[in-house]
Amino acid sequence: MRHTDHMGFFPRQEQLESPLMQQVLGQVATTDFSVFTTRDVRAALAHRTRTPGDFAALLSPAAAPLLEDLALAAKRETRDHFGTSIQLFTPLYIANYCANLCTYCGFAADNRIHRMRLTPEGIDAELRAIAATGLEEILLLTGESPKFSDTAYIADAVRRAARHFRTVGLEIQPVNTEDYRTLHGAGADAVSVYQETYNPVAYDPLHPGGRKRSFPYRFQSQERALRGGMRSVGFGALLGLDDWHADALATGLHAALVQQAYPAAEISLSCPRLRPTVADASVNPRDVHEHQLFQILCAYRLFLPYASITVSTRERAIFRDNVIGVVATKVSAGVSTGVGDHAEGVDSGDAQFEIADGRSVAEVCDAVRARGLQPVMTDHVLV
Repeated sequence: MRHTDHMGFFPRQEQLESPLMQQVLGQVATTDFSVFTTRDVRAALAHRTRTPGDFAALLSPAAAPLLEDLALAAKRETRDHFGTSIQLFTPLYIANYCANLCTYCGFAADNRIHRMRLTPEGIDAELRAIAATGLEEILLLTGESPKFSDTAYIADAVRRAARHFRTVGLEIQPVNTEDYRTLHGAGADAVSVYQETYNPVAYDPLHPGGRKRSFPYRFQSQERALRGGMRSVGFGALLGLDDWHADALATGLHAALVQQAYPAAEISLSCPRLRPTVADASVNPRDVHEHQLFQILCAYRLFLPYASITVSTRERAIFRDNVIGVVATKVSAGVSTGVGDHAEGVDSGDAQFEIADGRSVAEVCDAVRARGLQPVMTDHVLV
């Protein structure tokens, strides 16, 4: 499906009367990262509550030589708000059909990969295998296909997952408020949607076809999810698609504005970088190296000290181990990005991207404890 205006909406896509997109894009457009100085960065570190201007300073080139100072300040914020707890979860891909033509994704509709979706029996088998590892939180993922992964299919998977896990999160195609309400009623309480890049000019050629082409519909996803009853919403940009300074700034501003508009919401942030895929093994993040990723993570923690920050298995084990407790408060373990890879006897489909940390749940727990931290399987009780 093609749509000529990436800043418009497709039929049946809900449009919210919300000013947040204009606020975020306007502030990013007027930010010049080159004007910040060492003095600006030190002033931002000294503030107890940090402004959007402070956040931009912490993301600027002037902050790079002060990365150790950022790390020390970020660690204090992490300990103040989260103690020594590190939450664990794993993703479960239940389908890899997709109707979008994203140029960077292994699931893109024009990629020749092995497609499949799990049957109800396959979903149950995967859930039992994952629950046996001791995890109590799961993230259900699909490709973005209204035909093969509609709300009814996902809701059934959520109900099955809720029998085994205290927390069920979703990373699926953006849907309307009523669909999120249906999914929440089935047992889901967290939704993550990544804008990929917040630069509309860059977003256009990266999304030449499919309903994901609508930039504003994707941007408003977290608000629709919260209006549909979800407890937690996650934000992120896929680092390496465009200028990381601007994308990280937009991600943090978006999360902060949603928190202000919906004070009861729990906010989470992720920093995924581009990874090689089945369709393109050469894909790698452009100019986003580990020290730059760490700067982004520190800036997120200092600007949004209460937000949960996830570092996924896109990153190397040594990097993940070094950032837990400093900035990261949530990590995945026992991960596969393919469909049906956890239980024996379940047919599998190709993965979305290659992971860099293939350790089991037990191995990740050991790594957490080795740093004097506590692995936590759940952080709330349903009533």
